[in-house]
Amino acid sequence: MPPSRSHIRTTVEAYLERHPDERYALTALLTALDRPADPTSRATLPGHVTCGAILVDEVGRVLHIHHRASGKVLAPGGHTEPEDQTLAAAALRELHEETGIPTGAVAPWPGYDDVPVDIDVHDIDANPAKNEPAHHHYDLRYLFRLDDSEVALTPQAEEVSGWEWRPTDRVTSPTLREKLLKLVPPAPARRGPVNASALIYNDAGQYLLHLRDDVPGIWEPGAWSLLGGGREAQDRSLDETVRRELREEAALDVDELTPFATEEARGSDGTTVPIEIYAGRWNGDPADLTLTEGVMLAWFAPDVLPRLRISPTTLDLVRRHHAAHSHIPPALGAPAPTSSDHEPDQGAPAEAPEGTVLNVVGVHLHLEDAQGRVLLGQRHPDSAYAPSMHHYLAGHCEQESALSCLVREAREEAGLLIDPGQVELAHLVHLIDVPGDIPRVQIVFRARSWSGTPEVREPDKCTGWRFWDPDELPAQVVPYTRAAIEGIRSGRLYTEMGWT
Repeated sequence: MPPSRSHIRTTVEAYLERHPDERYALTALLTALDRPADPTSRATLPGHVTCGAILVDEVGRVLHIHHRASGKVLAPGGHTEPEDQTLAAAALRELHEETGIPTGAVAPWPGYDDVPVDIDVHDIDANPAKNEPAHHHYDLRYLFRLDDSEVALTPQAEEVSGWEWRPTDRVTSPTLREKLLKLVPPAPARRGPVNASALIYNDAGQYLLHLRDDVPGIWEPGAWSLLGGGREAQDRSLDETVRRELREEAALDVDELTPFATEEARGSDGTTVPIEIYAGRWNGDPADLTLTEGVMLAWFAPDVLPRLRISPTTLDLVRRHHAAHSHIPPALGAPAPTSSDHEPDQGAPAEAPEGTVLNVVGVHLHLEDAQGRVLLGQRHPDSAYAPSMHHYLAGHCEQESALSCLVREAREEAGLLIDPGQVELAHLVHLIDVPGDIPRVQIVFRARSWSGTPEVREPDKCTGWRFWDPDELPAQVVPYTRAAIEGIRSGRLYTEMGWT
């Protein structure tokens, strides 16, 4: 049996003892409890009781889900079921069904075991597909805390398209937001990095260092350091910050820069500054660069660094990066290493057998919204590849797995959070643009759910994101992207292009 009428009435009255000023606002609910119809039945009109779960994590954020049917961002919740003994149990069940969070990973908020934190009356639009007229939900919302911070979310794909954790001041419901701001301690302030530096390395295993001016008042005076600087008002991201600093300090452009670490750099006065470190490969001559700050730029092998005036933080960064990346093969088309300072690791893998051709691996995100439309981005008109054409969210694998690459690129390019557990292989395209060119393996993954709304994070590469009806794709779509979409729709896993 679902929660009884007496249980619901007792619960509502206990809530009104805490919030007597809301009695008038809940007149419709109190009237419904006086009628003979089951107050929890979906068929009871003009409204019926539902239950919501308000889940707060360890830093005071509140879980919200992206509801497919309504397109709204809401707290988990829904209708009661016959097996629900109490309203709180119904809320907990809905939380588990919609997010996959096990009931053992959460606990009632102290003092709110049996009393909801909020009761809200809201309108529900008519749903002709289900033959449901417009009606009301009397939503009793129960407050829980997340006890297991390592728990993974596995949203219910049929109803949930994504999720996000919001601070209490961004909770969607005004009445709930007001109560949570009084109950939930504010999240501790987290000082994120506002500086960015570039860890530039070449195929000889050397690192590009910048000799700073030895004058008082600057950071690390007279030391060898990384190029970089502080974020400025026009920078929309730290990626833009580090690229701007490279251009301004050395007229240097690096094609690919990847977040490597966040470090606390310490100045001579003891001050510490959080810095986001980006790593990128470049095989040029520092003498050809136009240096506007400092004394000089030079390549150094890691084993030379202890002889330099260099901060322990920078020395440790280089050593860690070198240890993790010493087996990376040279970039395609890069000049052969000329330095004798770098000796390859004895454990490095043997060269590929004669006749083997290395293939470039690309990773692509196939994302569909509730209407089955596919996410595509329009590439920048100045892009070296496919200018102004529409393309998947994509990137090349670095020293990482394909899934790790997908998660990283989704975050960097569009601000989307992808759970690898919600990703499946959708298609693979093996292509060659022209005979004799480098073969490419293009892996297309489908994400069953995600968190966030697509936004332009790399405006130099993409001018906008949009979901497209696969039957009405724009004319200018990268050919293998179009082929992959067609293959996915037809149930094929593999396509070849350009081979003779």
